[in-house]
Amino acid sequence: MKTLRLLRWSGSVLSPRTRPCVYIRPILLSSRLQSTAIAPLQEDLDDTVSQAPVPPPIDLSTLPSPPPSRALQSAKLSALHARLSLPPRLPIQTLARCLIDASADSHPSFNNHSLSLLGNDLLGYYTSELILCRYPRLPMVIIFAAMQAYVGPATLTSLTREWGVDIAAEPGGEVDPGLLQFKALIPGNADLAGDGTLVKDSQTRTVPKPWNRGLSSLSVTDDYFGALPSRSPTDYLERPELAEQEAAALRARGVTLERASTNFVRAVMGAVYLHAGRNAAKAFFRAHVQSRALNVSRLFEFRQPTRDLSRLCAREGLVSPVARILSETGRESRTPVFVVGVFSGRDKLGEGQGGSLDEARIRAAIAALKGWYLYSPLEVRVPSEVEEGGKWEGVLVDGGEVVV
Repeated sequence: MKTLRLLRWSGSVLSPRTRPCVYIRPILLSSRLQSTAIAPLQEDLDDTVSQAPVPPPIDLSTLPSPPPSRALQSAKLSALHARLSLPPRLPIQTLARCLIDASADSHPSFNNHSLSLLGNDLLGYYTSELILCRYPRLPMVIIFAAMQAYVGPATLTSLTREWGVDIAAEPGGEVDPGLLQFKALIPGNADLAGDGTLVKDSQTRTVPKPWNRGLSSLSVTDDYFGALPSRSPTDYLERPELAEQEAAALRARGVTLERASTNFVRAVMGAVYLHAGRNAAKAFFRAHVQSRALNVSRLFEFRQPTRDLSRLCAREGLVSPVARILSETGRESRTPVFVVGVFSGRDKLGEGQGGSLDEARIRAAIAALKGWYLYSPLEVRVPSEVEEGGKWEGVLVDGGEVVV
C-alpha cells in the first residue's frame, strides 16, 4: 500500500491563510490617525527602521553564565525538556536557569538558588507525608534514613546522571545552556602555591563543641535528614549581611558535584510547581521520586531486640514475650538449624531460625519488632491529596518508638 504524506496532502485543501508552508508578510499596525493626516508610506517606515541604531554584540566570555536568549538555541535543553516529560508551560529559559548554580553566577535572577529552596521544601513535604502515612510506627531514626534514601544528596546526584545531564568544565557565557554549570571545589590534595603544601593542610579546622542532641532536636530544630543546620532563618533576619558573606565564600570556595546536582534537581521541582501548578508537581514527584523502590526493613539495626520487645509488650499492655522452640534438625551435627517463635500468650509475634538457639531467638525478636514497626494501612491517603478539595480522614497516630 502506498503511503501518503499527510502534511502535503492537507496543505492542498487548506486556504492560503492556514496553509503551513505559506509565508505571510506581517502587517505593520500604526496608531489611529486623523482624517486630514496622510498615512505614512511603507518605504518611509522601512527607512526609519533601517536607520535605528543597532546594539553592539555582547561578548559572551565576559558573562558568568549564558544569557537566557541562548536557551532557545540549545538542543541539549530541548532534549532534556522532552526526556523528563516536563509540562509545556515550563519555558526552556527556566530550565536553563535550573542548571546554573549559585557558585557560577551570584546574581539571584540568573541562578537556581531560589528555585532550589522551594524544591527542597516540596520534596521534603511530599516525602515525609508519604513515609509517615504509609508507615505510621517507624522510629525517628528510620524516618530520617528513609528520607535520605528518597531525596538525599546521593540519590538526587544519581537522578541527575540518570537524566543524562552533562557537566560543564568551567562556567561562562559561551557554555552551552544545557550543561550543568558550577564552580568546582578545589580538591584537598591540590598544590596551588607550588611549594608542596596541600590545600587540606593549609585550611584551619574548627572542632565543634560536644553536646548532646536528643529526639526533640532531631524532630524540631534540624532539617529533613536529622542534620543540624548551620544557620536558622532568624539568623538571616537579624543579620542580613550573613547571606552576602556566605555567597562570597561560596564563589571563592566552590561546591562539589553532589551539591550542584542536588540543587539542580530541587530547582527543577520548584520550577514545575511555579509554572505548572500543584498537580504537575505531584505527578513529577511520583514519576521520579516515589517510583523508586526502597526496602524499609533493611534500614533497621537492633542492638538488644529481646529487651526492646519486652518493653514494647509492657507499653502496649500485652503478656511478656516468651521464646519457644518450634522445630530443629541436626542438633548433634556441624550445621544444626533451630526454628524459634516468640509468643505473647497464645499469639505468635515473630519467628526466626539460626544455627543456635540464641541466634534463632534473637532473629525471632527482630521479626516481631519489624512486624510492629512496619505496619502499613491498606489505603494510604496523604494530606496533600485533599488540598484541591475533599474530606480528610485521619490516619493512625502511634505512640512512638520504644524508649529504653
